[in-house]
Amino acid sequence: MTPAAHAEAIAGIRELARSELSPLPPHDAPGVDRRLLRILGQIGLLPRIFPSTHGGAHDGDLSAVELCLLREGLACESTAAETALALQGLGAYPVLLHGSEQLATKWIPPVARGEAVAGFALTEPGAGSDAGAIALAAERDGDGWRLSGAKKWISNAPDADVYTVFARTGTDEGARGVTAFVVPGDTDGLSGRRLEMLSPHAIGSLELDGVWVPGTAVLGELGGGFRVAMRTLDLFRPSVGAHAVGMAQAALEAAVAHAGKRRAFDRPLRDFQGVSHKLADMATRTQAARLLVYDAAMAHDAGAEGVTSRSAMAKLFATESAQEVVDAAVQIHGAAGLERGHLLEHLYREVRATRIYEGSSEIQRNIVARELYR
Repeated sequence: MTPAAHAEAIAGIRELARSELSPLPPHDAPGVDRRLLRILGQIGLLPRIFPSTHGGAHDGDLSAVELCLLREGLACESTAAETALALQGLGAYPVLLHGSEQLATKWIPPVARGEAVAGFALTEPGAGSDAGAIALAAERDGDGWRLSGAKKWISNAPDADVYTVFARTGTDEGARGVTAFVVPGDTDGLSGRRLEMLSPHAIGSLELDGVWVPGTAVLGELGGGFRVAMRTLDLFRPSVGAHAVGMAQAALEAAVAHAGKRRAFDRPLRDFQGVSHKLADMATRTQAARLLVYDAAMAHDAGAEGVTSRSAMAKLFATESAQEVVDAAVQIHGAAGLERGHLLEHLYREVRATRIYEGSSEIQRNIVARELYR
């Protein structure tokens, strides 16, 4: 797709979000907004990240570019909808890519319709960026496995209907001893609680007290859990940058509008060079981030070399830039931008997490530096 086609696609997603999602009353209850997920399914946005063979709306493999377009367009209008869509994909894609046809047929269609909620349970209290330090244990029990341990900062926990859970099945150290499992949310021994985050995202912790799952619940190969996780994260990581670009674009548009109509000392703010230059820098960083994101996404779709480094660069630059753009937009708005309920106050809280999840900025820098010496 050309940049013009990208812009047209994003405009269409934004218009759909404005007409169908903006009129919705706010979700005041804690945890997963199931109403929003069902609407995302009904208006056709959620099905776009799943294949038609399993209840979705696209043929073949999901394009990283398509995922980026969806996330950027939604983030411009509704960060809640963007996050809900992304968490569904993150939790369900390991099942789609590595599960048996029976598992995929059972779980993917209701997830694509927004009728079932999926969670991605990788992180633990002592294993964040170092996923190889996973300690949750999986021990053989009959023809299945018994899982014991804790997970933390898990998407859609504890409300998800199905989780992809990563556990240690062998004595091998690091990532080689980790296996991925499908665990239904109503399984005996599985419990959890919601966590109160900076922004009210559906994030929680899980406790697995001897949770039993059959051998058919294994995703991929025994000891191949890290590969399952990375294949999903490689697809979704560039789109984290697209999410950040969408928020930066929303902040930029708000700042441009405010600087054009707000007057100080008998002239609009935009006539002050300090403000106009700040707006120019915000626009430049947003566009540069956008170009890096779609370069990484297109490289992923083409199977090109250097995808790992390009994806890391895209996530690093886009999320760091979005933080700067949102902060600058708040500064231009002054006290109004700090008021609870203002768009900029909302974006200021939302943008912070993007520099941490799916690999912090420091981890992305490590990846880029490592790839320089390959």
